Amino acid sequence: MTMADAIDVARPKQRRDPHASRKRILEAASAAFARHGLGGARVDSIAASAGLNKQLVYYHFGSKEALYVAVLEALYKDIRSRERGLDLEHLPPAAALGRFVEFSFDYFLDNPHFVPLLNDENIHRAAHIKQSPEIPHIHSPLIDMLSRTIRRGEQLGVFRRGIDPVQLYISIAGLCYFYFSNIHTLSVIFDRDLTTTAERDQRRAHVLRLVRDAVLIHQSPENANAE
Repeated sequence: MTMADAIDVARPKQRRDPHASRKRILEAASAAFARHGLGGARVDSIAASAGLNKQLVYYHFGSKEALYVAVLEALYKDIRSRERGLDLEHLPPAAALGRFVEFSFDYFLDNPHFVPLLNDENIHRAAHIKQSPEIPHIHSPLIDMLSRTIRRGEQLGVFRRGIDPVQLYISIAGLCYFYFSNIHTLSVIFDRDLTTTAERDQRRAHVLRLVRDAVLIHQSPENANAE
């Protein structure tokens, strides 16, 4: 045994925290899949970015495809968790709607991996999230939350009647998503830098006004106060 071997044997082995390792892998994988897509991302590069070996990636997730599903699950869990933290139940309906719209816009801004990951999974026709038993349950509380907000607004005479919570969510998400997913091409087409803070703020306010105009009954006192 060489002196180096003896020192290595004597040195106490550091135990890896499996939760910390999974978190690092997921963060590295999220960046890789957002940049290169499922097809272009490489497990070797993901492991190197996480500061771990490739075998550990396979130990925790089994395959690149399973890791991709785990990234999507983590993404949806994060946004749904943050939505629950908005505490919409304790706000007047118009204020709750405004908070949800603003949050949705800001989430796209603060999480740049969100758009490319959604784009990539839609290219695959949602083949991977269909494999997840968790994702349908992740989304159910969101629709319940919006449904309760809509019902409160209808009962108070603040919201128009007959609003479908799923359609409302798709409309809000679409107004936010399209801006961020096409921001560079739109900037060129209209010769207007839509990536500036001023342009983003203008877009955010525009989306909020559009949703309010679609949902609120404008004669209501609460709507006047909400403005």
